[in-house]
Amino acid sequence: MSKEVHTPITAEELAHSFEDAAPTADISQYAFEDWLTLIVFWIMTGCVFLQFFTRYVLNNSYAWTEEIATNCLIAVVFLGSVMCVRLSRHIQVDVLYHYLPARIARGMAVFVDLVRITFFAYACWLMWRYVAIVAHERMVTVNLPRSIVFYSVLAGFVLMFFRSIQVFIANQRRGYSVLERPEEFQTIED
Repeated sequence: MSKEVHTPITAEELAHSFEDAAPTADISQYAFEDWLTLIVFWIMTGCVFLQFFTRYVLNNSYAWTEEIATNCLIAVVFLGSVMCVRLSRHIQVDVLYHYLPARIARGMAVFVDLVRITFFAYACWLMWRYVAIVAHERMVTVNLPRSIVFYSVLAGFVLMFFRSIQVFIANQRRGYSVLERPEEFQTIED
C-alpha cells in the first residue's frame, strides 16, 4: 500500500501563495463553435436543474425540460465534436505509424485525412436528406419543430467537414499529422 506524501507548508508560505500574480487567461484557442457549444451546454444545464427542482422540490415536474435537455445534449455532442476535429482530439490509433517507414506512414496519414473529409462530406449529405424527410415533425412536449435539433446536427457535420479540410491543409503545410508525431500535439501546461 502506498502512502500519500504531503509536503509540509507553513502558514506564512501559504499566505504568500495568494500574493502570486494570477495566470492570464488565454481564450484565443477557442473558436465560434466552442462558444456556441458552451451556450447550448448551459441551456441544457438549466433545463436539468429546472427538472430536478420541479420534480424533487415542488413535486410537480415540468415534462418539457427532459425533452429540451435531451435535444441540447444532441447539439452539444455534434457541435462539441467540431472542436475535436479542429484539435485532432478524436480517438485514433497511431502505434502502427511508429513501426512503418516515414514515406509509408506519411501516405497513410494523408489517406486518413482524405477519408475523414470524405466521411464528413457524406454525413453532411445524408443529414441534409434526413432533415428534408422529417422537416415537419414537431417535438412531443413543446410545440417547436424537431428540425431545430436536426439542423444543429447538420451544422456540426458541416463544421466538422470544413475543420477537417483545415486540418488536412495544416498537416500538408507542416509535413506531418498527429498520427505520425503525437508528441508534437501534446498540450501539457506547467
